Amino acid sequence: MPGDHDMGAYPEPPRQTPAVDKQTALPNPELILSKLFYYSVDLPVTTFRDAIDNIRSRNKLVYYHQKFRRVPDLTDCQEGDYVCYYEAEMQWRRDYKVDQEIVKVIQERLKACQQREGNSYQQNCAKEIQQFNEVTKNYLSRYGDLGAYANGRKCLMKQKERMMAAQAQSA
Repeated sequence: MPGDHDMGAYPEPPRQTPAVDKQTALPNPELILSKLFYYSVDLPVTTFRDAIDNIRSRNKLVYYHQKFRRVPDLTDCQEGDYVCYYEAEMQWRRDYKVDQEIVKVIQERLKACQQREGNSYQQNCAKEIQQFNEVTKNYLSRYGDLGAYANGRKCLMKQKERMMAAQAQSA
């Protein structure tokens, strides 16, 4: 074990802090300005912000669970009712995004099962495969071939064409 440290290389710190030598009896202007700023600007702003944050924390809105009321479809809108057209279009877009997310979730479940089961996924993931096939079939029957500029009116026309084709085949 080495001996004590070299006192010349590492001197001991002074035991007491030296007192500040005041050159004048006037108060420090920096201290006066900082106190003035604190009491005139910082304290009122901070108090106001804390009060607002307190009110907001009691009335916290949850945006990721926003629920929209259902509006009439395009078929139920009166002719020339542009507000109804707009609301129906926005509802169709929300439904479209929800259906896309449903397909993504089912696809992720299928991929996770395939990853987990390895080569025997055909047998062990039959339920997930069947569910994925049903969801994609329904998604494509509703939204397939609408193109990049899909909207509620195009989707409605596609649905009408599908219904007319089904009636023509059954007749």
